[in-house]
Amino acid sequence: MFFSYKTGRGSCYVFVKLFFRLSVEGVERIPAEGPLIIAANHVSYLDPPALGAAVPPVRPVRFMAKEELFRIPFLGRMIAACGAFPVKRGTADRRALKQALAYLAQGEVLGIFPEGRRVMTGELGEAEQGVALIALKSSAPILPAAIMGTRPLYRFRGILPSLSRIRVRFGTPFLPDAVLDPSLKGRGRLEALSRKIMDEIRSLQH
Repeated sequence: MFFSYKTGRGSCYVFVKLFFRLSVEGVERIPAEGPLIIAANHVSYLDPPALGAAVPPVRPVRFMAKEELFRIPFLGRMIAACGAFPVKRGTADRRALKQALAYLAQGEVLGIFPEGRRVMTGELGEAEQGVALIALKSSAPILPAAIMGTRPLYRFRGILPSLSRIRVRFGTPFLPDAVLDPSLKGRGRLEALSRKIMDEIRSLQH
């Protein structure tokens, strides 16, 4: 197939750099190897390609994507070839969880939007507990990321969207167990880690 992660990521990079002047901060904080979960806010359909373009090509990002996208002719095959895998939103999708853990066990990078959906107001929503569950089961470090500048792209001027500047800012990776109160158990740990992830993303938006 023509599509691969290399060609897909390269095309996304050219697109967001040329039309939306992509700038990236904190790229040096991305570990050179080992399992990693990148957790970012989600406003626009441009967030996944912007985030993928911001991460160096030597660290391919495996994105969770809603299963409906894989049913769309051409698009489904393209995102699958680029390393995305389906997840059923609003359910405990065990197959997606197993796949995510398998990628992390192989030392790969997993890209997740903790809100589980686009929040088009630009405000951060509450995190679903899937990313916290994956982090605790895998013990993989979490790298918070803030994507800024995609929301205005909904305003169209003629044929092309307005040329807003997209910025991606990476925070500092942290280990789940290092930021949690040892006395927390079960759902309490999931809730606390979910809040921590969103707080870290929020701190990067300013």
